[in-house]
Amino acid sequence: MVKVMLKGDAKEFESGITVAEIAKSIGMGLYKAACAGKIDGKVVDLRTPVTGDCELEILTFDNEDGKKAYWHTTSHIMAQAVKRLFPDAGFAIGPAVDNGFYYDIDLERSLTPDDLPKIEAEMKKIIKENIPIERFELDPAEAIELMRKENQKYKIELIKEHSGKGEKISFYRQGDYTDLCAGPHLMSTGSVKAVKLTNCTGAYWRGDSKNKMLQRIYGISFPKSAELDAYVTMMEEAKKRDHRKIGKDLELFTIMEEGPGFPFFLPKGMILKNLLIDYWRQIHREAGYQEISTPMILNRKLWERSGHWGHYKQNMYTTVIDDEDYAIKPMNCPGGMLVYKTKMRSYKDLPLRMGELGLVHRHELSGALHGLMRVRCFTQDDAHIFMTKEQIKDEIKGVVRLIDKVYKTFGFEYHIELSTQPEDSMGSKEDWDIATNALRDAITELGYDFEINEGDGAFYGPKLDFHLTDCIGRTWQCGTIQLDFQMPERFELEYTGADGAKHRPIMIHRVVFGSIERFIGILTEQYAGAFPLWLAPVQVQILPISENTRAYAQKVYDELIAAGLRCEIDNRNEKIGYKIREAQLQKIPYMLVIGDKEVQDGSVAVRSRKDGDIGSMDIDAFVAKAAAQIAEKSQD
Repeated sequence: MVKVMLKGDAKEFESGITVAEIAKSIGMGLYKAACAGKIDGKVVDLRTPVTGDCELEILTFDNEDGKKAYWHTTSHIMAQAVKRLFPDAGFAIGPAVDNGFYYDIDLERSLTPDDLPKIEAEMKKIIKENIPIERFELDPAEAIELMRKENQKYKIELIKEHSGKGEKISFYRQGDYTDLCAGPHLMSTGSVKAVKLTNCTGAYWRGDSKNKMLQRIYGISFPKSAELDAYVTMMEEAKKRDHRKIGKDLELFTIMEEGPGFPFFLPKGMILKNLLIDYWRQIHREAGYQEISTPMILNRKLWERSGHWGHYKQNMYTTVIDDEDYAIKPMNCPGGMLVYKTKMRSYKDLPLRMGELGLVHRHELSGALHGLMRVRCFTQDDAHIFMTKEQIKDEIKGVVRLIDKVYKTFGFEYHIELSTQPEDSMGSKEDWDIATNALRDAITELGYDFEINEGDGAFYGPKLDFHLTDCIGRTWQCGTIQLDFQMPERFELEYTGADGAKHRPIMIHRVVFGSIERFIGILTEQYAGAFPLWLAPVQVQILPISENTRAYAQKVYDELIAAGLRCEIDNRNEKIGYKIREAQLQKIPYMLVIGDKEVQDGSVAVRSRKDGDIGSMDIDAFVAKAAAQIAEKSQD
């Protein structure tokens, strides 16, 4: 017998019972909804036998790991459908991703969007067949032979990479389709209920442009049709809010062929960017941060010392200066270390909070580039906090409060993930445990819920990631807090303690916006380009009705500019209805219509982007109304 802890309750089962059988013993509802299991914190297949005392969690689609198992199973159903339609297809990898799944396929025939409904229809047949999914293992030699019979060269390449470990190779079979896979998977193809293929594109094998271009098919699936319908509706709304289109229409930014992944900000976009930077500087001054600026290019010795040369070099741009290797910074942290070392520090100087709006460069594959969301250079709103061990928890709390304040200002909800030690990490387990517990205790004491993201920490320390939820339900990872014992050690940072001895400070890396460019992309989609008054590049459009009213319109313009408002005059010889429609399309918060009556009264007829005509006001009253809205950073 084995003792299994389920949500705090202990139950006994025969040794060897599977996770699926335990779920069924609890109830058929749970069994049908189960996607995977988690034994003592490790995600496992539903077919996994339980052979010892443990803590077990049954994962459904409501759990992120459960979703991944569900989507991974659907990727296999898609591959089986492709194989039925195109028997000569070769298969590379087909993982679950953040929003669904994809499969990379080697096919001589080029797929088009018109092929997706055919593949989708075949998938629905496979789902209706409710084919049991079986797991089995083979020795590497047998595994290679199986894939050779199937003519799957990419699978053979993957097997050979793992065959040196001496472990058996796992496969999943569903009827006439067998795939190399570690799992986990659902129990049968019929467990998937609603599916849609969303896109097809190209992708190099292993992301390397030297390799063959494969065809990648993306899809999504859900346990209920209503959930799929809601997702499709969300995606249609997302297309309307695409920051790339809005950025072009509102003249905010552009990406040019001369610099793929390197955004150009236009005058109106620079207004928005600078407003965010001004806000960042204000809140950081209030929170006790000092601003610094460090060089964009530093030598190889620095990056070797920081660990980036060994752990991150594939993402760095390098150059040679005076016969010495240099790198353009992908992160601001090593420069911050050097600033700390410019003078001796005392415990009285700590905590020392230093912020930097640093332009960083990272090599992203061309296929991954996406407007402002994924670029090759961006402004990272970094800050580094140097402190004693006793100050860790309070400093983490301070950063969490700061991030909370910023996200509430923009109307975002968010959730927090705690990412723990990865395999490719620096430092002792003891330091990692201290750092991880400090992050966990700080957010627990603040009353925040959080999820554990096992093994996804930075190579130098665990982290808290803040995932924003926008107005149509999408999530974006922006803010992060990373606790680091390793970098101060590598750079031999010191402070003099109260005991007169030298001590090593602890360090926090943190960002709030993450990347200002990406944050602008997120805000553009959050507001669909209709930025609140305080952020709008043009806050007021003045619309004179006739030639006779232009002199007064200029007077209104001068007064608004003197009051600090950003405004324009539309002096074109167009009808007023046309001018209003144009201002609405440009998402301008306020339109001031100037006719003969307004000239005579010394007033303005105010139209709101949101509420339409709101009546006549004198200029001072309108300025006061706008100023109050801006000061409050109102979302309207």
